[in-house]
Amino acid sequence: MATLDELAARHCQARKGPEHRIPDAGLEAALAVLPGWELAGDPQALRKVFRFADYYRTMAFVNALAWIAHGEDHHPDLEVGYNRCVVHFSTHDVGGISENDLICAAKAERLAASAPG
Repeated sequence: MATLDELAARHCQARKGPEHRIPDAGLEAALAVLPGWELAGDPQALRKVFRFADYYRTMAFVNALAWIAHGEDHHPDLEVGYNRCVVHFSTHDVGGISENDLICAAKAERLAASAPG
Protein backbone atom coordinates (compact mmCIF):
# COMPACT_ATOMS: atom_id res chain seq x y z
CA MET A 1 0.00 0.00 0.00
CA ALA A 2 1.16 3.49 -0.79
CA THR A 3 2.11 5.96 1.92
CA LEU A 4 -0.05 8.96 2.77
CA ASP A 5 2.25 11.26 0.79
CA GLU A 6 2.21 8.95 -2.23
CA LEU A 7 -1.59 8.81 -2.20
CA ALA A 8 -1.89 12.59 -1.81
CA ALA A 9 0.40 13.10 -4.84
CA ARG A 10 -1.84 11.03 -7.13
CA HIS A 11 -4.83 12.26 -9.14
CA CYS A 12 -8.26 10.73 -9.54
CA GLN A 13 -9.28 8.91 -12.72
CA ALA A 14 -12.73 8.01 -13.99
CA ARG A 15 -13.71 4.66 -12.49
CA LYS A 16 -16.91 2.77 -13.27
CA GLY A 17 -17.91 -0.74 -12.37
CA PRO A 18 -17.38 -3.04 -9.40
CA GLU A 19 -13.97 -4.14 -10.64
CA HIS A 20 -12.62 -0.80 -9.34
CA ARG A 21 -13.92 -1.39 -5.80
CA ILE A 22 -11.10 -2.01 -3.32
CA PRO A 23 -11.33 -5.43 -1.63
CA ASP A 24 -11.46 -5.70 2.17
CA ALA A 25 -7.77 -6.58 2.51
CA GLY A 26 -6.85 -3.46 0.55
CA LEU A 27 -9.12 -1.34 2.72
CA GLU A 28 -7.41 -2.59 5.87
CA ALA A 29 -4.02 -1.61 4.45
CA ALA A 30 -5.38 1.77 3.37
CA LEU A 31 -6.79 2.54 6.82
CA ALA A 32 -3.33 1.91 8.26
CA VAL A 33 -1.98 4.92 6.32
CA LEU A 34 -5.05 7.16 6.74
CA PRO A 35 -5.05 8.16 10.42
CA GLY A 36 -8.48 8.45 12.00
CA TRP A 37 -10.43 7.31 8.93
CA GLU A 38 -12.95 4.50 9.32
CA LEU A 39 -15.35 2.47 7.22
CA ALA A 40 -18.99 3.48 7.51
CA GLY A 41 -22.32 3.08 5.76
CA ASP A 42 -23.83 0.84 3.14
CA PRO A 43 -22.43 0.96 0.55
CA GLN A 44 -19.15 1.45 2.35
CA ALA A 45 -17.56 4.87 2.55
CA LEU A 46 -14.44 6.27 4.14
CA ARG A 47 -15.40 8.60 7.01
CA LYS A 48 -13.55 10.98 9.29
CA VAL A 49 -14.52 13.76 11.68
CA PHE A 50 -12.23 16.79 11.45
CA ARG A 51 -12.38 19.18 14.41
CA PHE A 52 -11.47 22.87 14.39
CA ALA A 53 -11.19 25.72 16.86
CA ASP A 54 -14.11 27.70 15.46
CA TYR A 55 -16.57 28.19 12.62
CA TYR A 56 -14.17 30.26 10.51
CA ARG A 57 -11.53 27.51 10.47
CA THR A 58 -14.17 24.86 9.80
CA MET A 59 -15.48 26.77 6.80
CA ALA A 60 -11.97 27.49 5.54
CA PHE A 61 -11.34 23.73 5.55
CA VAL A 62 -14.68 23.02 3.83
CA ASN A 63 -14.02 25.57 1.09
CA ALA A 64 -10.45 24.39 0.52
CA LEU A 65 -11.61 20.76 0.40
CA ALA A 66 -14.34 21.73 -2.09
CA TRP A 67 -11.66 23.31 -4.29
CA ILE A 68 -9.56 20.13 -4.16
CA ALA A 69 -12.60 17.95 -4.86
CA HIS A 70 -13.53 20.11 -7.85
CA GLY A 71 -10.01 19.77 -9.27
CA GLU A 72 -10.08 15.99 -8.82
CA ASP A 73 -13.71 15.73 -10.03
CA HIS A 74 -14.40 13.53 -7.00
CA HIS A 75 -16.73 15.02 -4.43
CA PRO A 76 -17.30 14.00 -0.80
CA ASP A 77 -20.46 14.13 1.24
CA LEU A 78 -19.95 16.64 4.04
CA GLU A 79 -21.67 17.29 7.36
CA VAL A 80 -20.70 20.72 8.65
CA GLY A 81 -21.11 22.11 12.17
CA TYR A 82 -19.64 25.00 14.11
CA ASN A 83 -16.30 23.35 14.89
CA ARG A 84 -16.36 20.10 12.93
CA CYS A 85 -16.70 18.66 9.47
CA VAL A 86 -17.53 15.01 8.84
CA VAL A 87 -16.15 13.90 5.48
CA HIS A 88 -17.45 10.82 3.62
CA PHE A 89 -15.76 9.56 0.46
CA SER A 90 -17.15 6.77 -1.71
CA THR A 91 -17.38 6.13 -5.42
CA HIS A 92 -21.00 5.68 -6.42
CA ASP A 93 -20.03 4.34 -9.85
CA VAL A 94 -18.25 1.36 -8.28
CA GLY A 95 -20.67 0.80 -5.38
CA GLY A 96 -18.10 1.33 -2.64
CA ILE A 97 -14.58 2.58 -2.12
CA SER A 98 -12.15 3.07 -5.01
CA GLU A 99 -8.61 4.38 -5.25
CA ASN A 100 -10.11 7.85 -5.86
CA ASP A 101 -11.49 7.82 -2.32
CA LEU A 102 -8.10 6.96 -0.87
CA ILE A 103 -6.46 9.71 -2.91
CA CYS A 104 -8.96 12.33 -1.77
CA ALA A 105 -8.85 11.18 1.85
CA ALA A 106 -5.06 11.61 1.76
CA LYS A 107 -5.47 15.08 0.25
CA ALA A 108 -7.96 15.96 3.02
CA GLU A 109 -5.40 14.76 5.60
CA ARG A 110 -2.70 16.95 4.11
CA LEU A 111 -5.08 19.91 4.01
CA ALA A 112 -6.07 19.50 7.68
CA ALA A 113 -2.43 19.10 8.70
CA SER A 114 -1.58 22.41 7.05
CA ALA A 115 -4.51 24.31 8.59
CA PRO A 116 -3.59 27.08 11.03
CA GLY A 117 -4.41 26.63 14.74
